Amino acid sequence: MERARHWRYDDLPGVDLLRARYVRKTFVRHTHEHFVIAAIADGVEIFHHHGSDVSAGAGALALVNPDTAHTGRAGVPEGWRYGAVYPSPETVAAIAAETTTLRGTPGFVSPVLDDPYAVRLVHQVLRAAEEGNALAADTLLRVAVTRLLRLNGGPLPQRPVRTAGAGVAARARAVLDERMTAPPTLERLATDLGTSPFALLRAFRDAYGMPPHAWLTDARVRRARLLLDAGAPPAEVAVAVGFTDQPHLNRHFARIVGVPPGAYQRERRPASGRKNVQDPHGRTPVPSGAWHSRQHTGTWPPTAPATTTRTPAPTPW
Repeated sequence: MERARHWRYDDLPGVDLLRARYVRKTFVRHTHEHFVIAAIADGVEIFHHHGSDVSAGAGALALVNPDTAHTGRAGVPEGWRYGAVYPSPETVAAIAAETTTLRGTPGFVSPVLDDPYAVRLVHQVLRAAEEGNALAADTLLRVAVTRLLRLNGGPLPQRPVRTAGAGVAARARAVLDERMTAPPTLERLATDLGTSPFALLRAFRDAYGMPPHAWLTDARVRRARLLLDAGAPPAEVAVAVGFTDQPHLNRHFARIVGVPPGAYQRERRPASGRKNVQDPHGRTPVPSGAWHSRQHTGTWPPTAPATTTRTPAPTPW
């Protein structure tokens, strides 16, 4: 059975949280403003990243830098189960400045890292957030991000020199962003920018990793998230960002975020407006207690398994 919970914890500002089990779910090409740190507990996820498919199985992490186009789907019939944290670029940069020697804007070098200990840390962050343990959640997040940056970190590439094609792509993106609810056709957009449709399509894909129509859907969902966070009803949000109706929003939102907009909004209300996750009369958090099986149990502070030899245990900073 597929299930997911996408939420925020007030004491981890700038960080989104997710627990999910997917079997038939397919994520279309999309981006995130935040980093993606997805810890695979069971199964295999395959995702397209920088021109090729990569896979992450149990004990590995899928790592995606901000504004990097990628997809997602099951790599085995039983799907995949994972927990993810989405720290903002500012959060990661602050941790990197304090605990590493990285120069420039920090990011991840490889999209997949085989490190069961870091997987365990990510799941413990989620468990601490679910239990309302702010001290543990904050500490574990910092330890996890530091470890991942030390093992797989490097400066993000600087933006390439602006070419004529990149300039056209940037202007096209600005037009689409401004005319989100009534975008022009590709031919009209290209004509207005003084180029041909295929030249624009090629330049846009080179600059943003997806064609203009896919970028527009992604941008609509990003803006929808902001409006939902502000409390706007999903039906109004759908029209405001250019979807025809709420079912249209629901379909695209779930294919990018992983949950429907209604469920997304309910989980992200301020804590004062929700029942405590420990409250027996509140909603049963997804996933259930089965999520906290052998993969997620343990004492604090966590200790690296004795059999882990390829990567060192975190050291105090």
